[in-house]
Amino acid sequence: MTDRLETAREVEALLFAAAGPLTEQDLQGRLPEGADVAGALEELQRLYAGRGVVLAHVAGGWRFQTAEDLAWLMTEERDEPRRLSKAAQETLAIIAYHQPVTRAEIEAVRGVQASKGTLDVLLELGLVRMRGRRRTPGRPVTYGTTDAFLEHYGLASLADLPGVAEMRAAGLLSLDIPADFAVPNPADPAPDEDPLDLAEAPEFHVDFLGEDEPGK
Repeated sequence: MTDRLETAREVEALLFAAAGPLTEQDLQGRLPEGADVAGALEELQRLYAGRGVVLAHVAGGWRFQTAEDLAWLMTEERDEPRRLSKAAQETLAIIAYHQPVTRAEIEAVRGVQASKGTLDVLLELGLVRMRGRRRTPGRPVTYGTTDAFLEHYGLASLADLPGVAEMRAAGLLSLDIPADFAVPNPADPAPDEDPLDLAEAPEFHVDFLGEDEPGK
């Protein structure tokens, strides 16, 4: 057996036992020094291509999950999914594309007052986190998405969020938007933001993420 195949077996075992996605750094830390993790992942992707279980790259890490075209097999065995309200969906979208963003900025984009309950739901679900404080009067808290958000929606990184063309095709943008309009890059640094004090961060126990995506 070649070193690459043996490393692939070891990576397969680690991913199978993991509770969530593992990064290449996570895997490298568990394997012998010099192990070709990238090659092993490539080998596993080849081996699992077209299978009922596939290797997916989400939230900056890797995990095994049910093939998307077989998700229907799981629907009858799952509880009724917990759906986000329209207000929560709109708030989550604003946070995803404009982070770091304050409650007042969310309200300005939506055009209505942001319900504290809506943000609480997103925080409890682990899709959103309090990430810092804006360097403006009142020091308002800023919000951003989490790795759980990426994992839940099957995104490898924030760069995989739909762009202008996809959003327009989905009817989420008006056809008469300005020519110079660009979707903000949520990965850009925020020079007017200070990190949040750890003592200010809320703590929630979350064990129900993923219920509205059968097979994952």
